[in-house]
Amino acid sequence: MSQHRIAVVGGTGPQGRGLGYRFARGGHDVVLGSRSAERAAAVADEVRTRLDGVGGAGEVSAASNEEACRDADVVLLAVPYDGHDELVASLPLVGKVVVSCVNPLAFDKRGAHGVVIDHGLGSAAESAQRLQPDATVVGAFHHVSAVTLWGEEDFLDGEDVLVVGDSREAKEVVMEIARSVTSRPGVDAGKLRLARQLEPLTAVLISVNRRYKTHSGLRVHGL
Repeated sequence: MSQHRIAVVGGTGPQGRGLGYRFARGGHDVVLGSRSAERAAAVADEVRTRLDGVGGAGEVSAASNEEACRDADVVLLAVPYDGHDELVASLPLVGKVVVSCVNPLAFDKRGAHGVVIDHGLGSAAESAQRLQPDATVVGAFHHVSAVTLWGEEDFLDGEDVLVVGDSREAKEVVMEIARSVTSRPGVDAGKLRLARQLEPLTAVLISVNRRYKTHSGLRVHGL
């Protein structure tokens, strides 16, 4: 498996921290980014503690979001949708593979639901591509629970990572990185525009989790 230097933008949140931990456990060097470099340093210490004694683990460091991106070849966006566009536009992402796991969701008395973007003709991942046309954006890791990412299992081998994008080469990079999480490659789920379906599907899993008091994921059968 190729090793990458992966910047996690929003690396101090539960999803970013959990994915950063899994990537480093899989041998990738990880830089956890945050608006606060001090907060990033504290979370990086947590991740390094979890990795103590794990053979072949990558290095984990911390930086501001912008600095984390500069020397990375892969950048993961693990940030809330509020403020997403302004942040993404500000990052140095030219020439990089950018992975969006952003789920634009809203919550009301009936529970979680997807936010409609561009009258149903857009997604967070497509917005990132529009804002950073010289990067290559891939959508992935939308449906992996932050709780299970930070759990004790070596791999989340009961789940699959669905990967969407318009570049076959970029998708192959991300599908291979998914091995760090599930122990097998991610699933090529089609073009980037299908992020319009993947992102709000997270609301369905939240509903399932609430009903059954679990941390559900997705598995594709028949491949």
